Formats: sequence, C-alpha cells, structure tokens
Amino acid sequence: DGTHIKANANTKKKIKEEVPVAAKRYADELLEEINEDREAHGKKPLKADGDNNDDDNTPSKPKKKRDNTSKKKLKRRKKEAKKKTKEVTKSTTDPESGLFVKGEHKKQFAYEAHTACDKNGFVLETEVTPGNVHDSVAFDDVYDKVVERHPEVETIVADSAYKTPHIAKKIFDDNRVLDTAYKRPQTKKGNHPYYEYVYDEYYDCIICPEYQILNYCTTNRDGYREYKSNPEICRNCPSRHLCTASKDCVKTVTKHIWHEYIERCEDIRHTPEYAELYKERKEKIERVFADAKEKHAMRYTPYRGLSAVTNWVRLKFAAMNLKKLALWKAKSKKHHSPDPFSAPISDYCLHFLEILMQIMKPCSDFCRNMAFSTD
Repeated sequence: DGTHIKANANTKKKIKEEVPVAAKRYADELLEEINEDREAHGKKPLKADGDNNDDDNTPSKPKKKRDNTSKKKLKRRKKEAKKKTKEVTKSTTDPESGLFVKGEHKKQFAYEAHTACDKNGFVLETEVTPGNVHDSVAFDDVYDKVVERHPEVETIVADSAYKTPHIAKKIFDDNRVLDTAYKRPQTKKGNHPYYEYVYDEYYDCIICPEYQILNYCTTNRDGYREYKSNPEICRNCPSRHLCTASKDCVKTVTKHIWHEYIERCEDIRHTPEYAELYKERKEKIERVFADAKEKHAMRYTPYRGLSAVTNWVRLKFAAMNLKKLALWKAKSKKHHSPDPFSAPISDYCLHFLEILMQIMKPCSDFCRNMAFSTD
C-alpha cells in the first residue's frame, strides 16, 4: 500500500509546466501482444511510438492543404497530440514533490511512500515517489526488490488500486497469487450494469441486454479490444437511453487482452481462505503507517528533495523494525518461550540496519574529522 507524507512546500507557491508523458515499463510487452491479437483478427500490426516509415531523413514534398477534414478526425488528432505531454502543477519550493488532491477541496504538495510489509508487520521494502504518482505505477519497483530478496513469497495482498491487468499478469505469471478487494466498475450511473454485457468466447463477440451482437472492431494501442454494435439495430432499440448516448447510435464495449487475469483475481477474492487473508491487510500495513505517523512523526517531512525524503523515510522504517525486533526478543526471554523469529525476519532488520549505517556514515565521518582536527 502507499501513504502520503506532506511535503515542506507552500501550496500557494506553484507553477504549471508541460512535461512529457512517461512511457509504461511494460509498453514493449503490451505492444507485442497487441500486434499478435490484431494479426489473429486480420488487422495490421501497430508500430511503436516514434517510429518513422521513411528510412532516410530527406524531406518530402509538401502536400496541399485540405479543408474537407472531418471534425471527428480533427478531434482525434488533437487528442493524440495532447497525449504526448501533460500539464502538471509544480512547487517552486520543492519541485520534486507532487500535488496530491485529497477529496474535492483539499490539495497539498506531498510525497508517497509505497511500502510492503510481511504478516508480522516488518517493513520489507519502500519506494518514495512524488505525491501525484499512482500506486500501480510504483508497484514494479517495490515488487521486484521484495521478490528478489525474498523469493519464498507466495501471496500478495493489496488494495483495489493495484487491481490492474499488468499487475495481475505479472504476479500470476510468477506463480504467485494476487489477493485484492472489490473494484467498483467505472460505468455511467443509470445505464445497464456492466455484467449484462456478456462476452461469448467461442464467437468472440459481446451480447448486449437486448440479446443483440456487438462484433469485434479493432484492438487499440492501450490493449483494449473494441466491440461495436450495428447502428441500424441500435437506432430503434427500446432501451438505447440506458445503453449509449452517441449520435451515430453505436455502442462500444472494451475488453482488455489481459482481462483473464482480472477474472482470476475475482475468483480468488470469493475464496474463503483469501477473503480472510485480505481482512488482515488493514491490521498489518495500515498499522505500519499509523505507527509511523503517530509515534514517529512521519505525517509531514521537514526535508526537501526526493533523495533526502527517501533516506528519511527508510531511516524511520529501519528504526521501527529494530524496535519491533527488540520488543519481541525481550518478550521471548521474559516468558521463556522459544524465539519467535525466523531467519528471514532477522534478515529484514539486518537489511534496514545496513541502510541505516550507509545513511549515518557521512555524518559520523564529519563528526570524527571535526573531533580529531588539529586546526
């Protein structure tokens, strides 16, 4: 899960900038599977962004301008041009923080600590990002480090923010289980529920609530198959007002090429074993965040800059792990019970202790030089 940390920045001191949209880490893998799906349906494969059709750099002859471009094409071109950059709000005090919108009215510059812990509440890994970075974007960095250090991990318990096709595919392909919560469908209020549009796997089509067929149209660059209805049928449909408001009377239903992994998440969510396991999430990772903010002053940071805040957060989690280690050791000796620690838990603390020493080394070197200086 992730928790926000208020940055040391004034909300009123800000500017707006145009920044390029960051490419997805799994873009190449997704594009490869998109092209396989398009070729299976008899469509031309898509090219990667930035690829040019011309091999040489010789300028082509200018073409005559046309005035008969449709409004639909102009709107699409404008949308594609806008997609390459986005406007973000940056702080002039701490430019590396991100604007976090909490609710309808509250806005603040913040950082977010994306954190993973085990069933005993020991922090395994954390990744600090600006506050406007979504949880699912920072998942890969945290997951890869945890799995590399602890390959014995079998189940990943996360909230609905991590319920995306890419994350589900990555975890299930690693022979692990993703246990998530229910995610509310993002459909228009008052329309037909999403589950009334049934997918027919044999004929590769969608059946609408009026038992009409939506045939496959294309697979777009985002990895979604598009199924569209026949406008002649939809124009006289009695429930068209509950289905679509398009002027051309065409209903479009999208389905991701990795949607089967989301369906596996739904099957796991209804399993009693994993349903009970998910209930423990709020007692583990949420407790870590509560202790960090209430007992270790991590509600807001006095530091500026991503590097300084990252060291500050990791230092606090290292202290929390060592504190828990000391308390558990003391309890086991007091009650003469066997040591509750396994080897991996001690490794967690040693790992964060190494980080602590790396952070404190420059300070200790400076103090030693000042203490033994002959000047």
